[in-house]
Amino acid sequence: MRRGIDHVTDALVIREVDDPHDAAIAGFGKMQEAAYFAPETLIPGRYIPQLLANPGRNFLIVAELDGRVVAGTLFHWLAEAGSGFSSFLGVDRMLRGRGIARQLHERRFDVLDRAAGGHLPGVFIDVVSPIRLPLEELEREHHAGFDPFERRRALAHLGFRQVDIRYEQPVGGPSGGPVTILDLLFCPHDPTHEVPTALVVATMLAYWTPWFGRAGAIGHAHELESRANGAARLKLISPEVEQVGLTDGHT
Repeated sequence: MRRGIDHVTDALVIREVDDPHDAAIAGFGKMQEAAYFAPETLIPGRYIPQLLANPGRNFLIVAELDGRVVAGTLFHWLAEAGSGFSSFLGVDRMLRGRGIARQLHERRFDVLDRAAGGHLPGVFIDVVSPIRLPLEELEREHHAGFDPFERRRALAHLGFRQVDIRYEQPVGGPSGGPVTILDLLFCPHDPTHEVPTALVVATMLAYWTPWFGRAGAIGHAHELESRANGAARLKLISPEVEQVGLTDGHT
């Protein structure tokens, strides 16, 4: 077993993809669809060339084994906010638990620091809350061989903490309403138990602007800010959730 792990580690190639015509983009698209239980919620691989055509904002890092993309992360430098946002980080199910996600995560910080021209405060990501996931969706995830609790444990292991604020994606939920089954996580570059509210709001304003336009994004960002109830800083809490609360979360 040790030999198998060493072979993967030695043979793995991790690289940044900056050419919109790189064949690895299609491989990444296939990998993320296989690595996540709800691929329809991800940015499709066919749109990634357009994102990479905007240099300095959108980035893709892949891990390849024998020329096949087995892991990767798509993420963004939000210069307006001075922070990073991760759209996706995933590893082939057969290769998890071998430190590949951490290598991608560390490389992602290197790229974001380069884009920032220094030491950025951290990177945000949103993730499903198992206790707010409808039972049919939870069963769909389990049937596909995934575990939302384990996903959050893995993110916690990388250093992510949940921002203590009610978080919603403005559209995409039932009847076109907000998506309310997500939590916002933050991985600080340096250890801390809090994050400035202004950074959270500025990050989401910058992230939402391409999707909703400046005016729409400002409205959604103000709504998010109102949930801080005037607090200048928000606590960073453990992203791990207990299964004991699952039933109550669906009643």
